[in-house]
Amino acid sequence: MRICIAATPSVAVPTLEALLASEHQIISVITRPDAPAGRGRSLKSSAVSDWAASNSVQCHKPTSVDEISLLVAHCDLVITIGFGVLLPKAVLNIPKHGFINLHFSLLPRWRGAAPVQRALEAGDTTTGVTVFKLDAGMDTGPIYTTSTIDINPTINTQELIAELSSLGVNAVLEAISLIEKGVVPQDQPGEGATRASKLSSEEAQIDWGQDSLAIVNKIRAFYPNPGAWSNFRTAKIKIEAAKVSELVLKPGEVALQGRSVLVGTGNGAIELVTVKVAGKSAMSAQDWANGQHLLTDEKFEFFHG
Repeated sequence: MRICIAATPSVAVPTLEALLASEHQIISVITRPDAPAGRGRSLKSSAVSDWAASNSVQCHKPTSVDEISLLVAHCDLVITIGFGVLLPKAVLNIPKHGFINLHFSLLPRWRGAAPVQRALEAGDTTTGVTVFKLDAGMDTGPIYTTSTIDINPTINTQELIAELSSLGVNAVLEAISLIEKGVVPQDQPGEGATRASKLSSEEAQIDWGQDSLAIVNKIRAFYPNPGAWSNFRTAKIKIEAAKVSELVLKPGEVALQGRSVLVGTGNGAIELVTVKVAGKSAMSAQDWANGQHLLTDEKFEFFHG
């Protein structure tokens, strides 16, 4: 099958590698235009663009829907992975077999931009990938394949996305096989739909009045970006890893117990594992606490969301 892949992030690379090694033909890759990045704000190409260059695959960086329409007119199927552009139905109908999408949740749960993060934040115990036919809605199209995994209770977003990107390879290859056989995808169920809205830095602020597990889940979900954070002595501190403690402290209260740095919550406390101060590299919570020379009754800013 003549295939075009529309993708931007590195999570697409395992599927790209598998398709390159398969009997299918990658006609081209479509990715987002280079964008400013880093402190110097110099233009940086996407991970998918870099992969295409390394593998001598033709790469396009369209800036309009009209350009995309022309690019997909020469293939049988388009596979989208984190492309980030909602396309009108007229474009979706151009390829012989339309567009399919690899989505990192078990649809209809967590439709939208941040399915992995929202699953972790909600404390979900299972997740997976879904390959579905794109329609004009937001992740609402009929489903070809799904694959399910259990969520490790300590895993963070970066780690879970890596697992799901590998899990998605066979799901995509199976979906292509079903399309070649003329199998009709199944409509998504009407119940259980949830929306995975994009994360914001504002909502990443920790509410120490929440229960310990909810705070730890937020820290896992918001790592590495935008990063769960709180203010301590007016400085913004990102908390990159933490775990539930059996101790009980007042919300936001900081305490040391042996080598452990503890912060109070609405129902107990959490133990900080790794933190990051603005302008510095991540460090162990113990190293951070040693540098602060903590006083009695010090607290993180008690923010109530």
